[in-house]
Amino acid sequence: MTPAERDALLTGPLADLPDPAEVVASERVFDGRVWDVRRDTFRFGGQDVVRDYVDHTGAVAVLARDDEGRVLVINQYRHAIRTRDWELPAGLLDVEGEDPLEAAKRELAEEADLVASDWSPLIEVATSPGGSDEIIRVFEARGVSAAPDEFVRTEEEAEIVLRWVPLAEAVEAALAGRIRNSILLVAVLAAHARG
Repeated sequence: MTPAERDALLTGPLADLPDPAEVVASERVFDGRVWDVRRDTFRFGGQDVVRDYVDHTGAVAVLARDDEGRVLVINQYRHAIRTRDWELPAGLLDVEGEDPLEAAKRELAEEADLVASDWSPLIEVATSPGGSDEIIRVFEARGVSAAPDEFVRTEEEAEIVLRWVPLAEAVEAALAGRIRNSILLVAVLAAHARG
């Protein structure tokens, strides 16, 4: 980094800075069922650095709001943390070529049997940039109604519980530490901040 680049970081508007390092080698070291682990060697600061990270497809999530301003949360078992956590309807960008907004619409229908007439981007989140390239795009959905078809859910999704809560209640639960799902936290706090 040059002194001018460092100065720009310190004095300019707070924003992430794209800075793609030269990748000199890359290999998949683990081929997983949902995502893989990749090992990259890249040049940074005049030296070669090796890092392993989760090579993720990306994902979408939906903050659905009803006419009363309540938000839809779902409760689902998550084995990695051995918890039934509250979260948003969400899913992987695992259909090749699928537009993220279309994926969000699909996930809302599949996980909550809902459709919405009004969609807008809410926020994008890099979930764990030190160890994963996952980016989640969160959309806000309004004008919510029942989907024409109900979906059959299996595995962890078989026991999804849906609940509509006032946005203020979700924010209070986030700030009190009663909910921990990062995407839910970021989305309800962003929606609250935007009013």
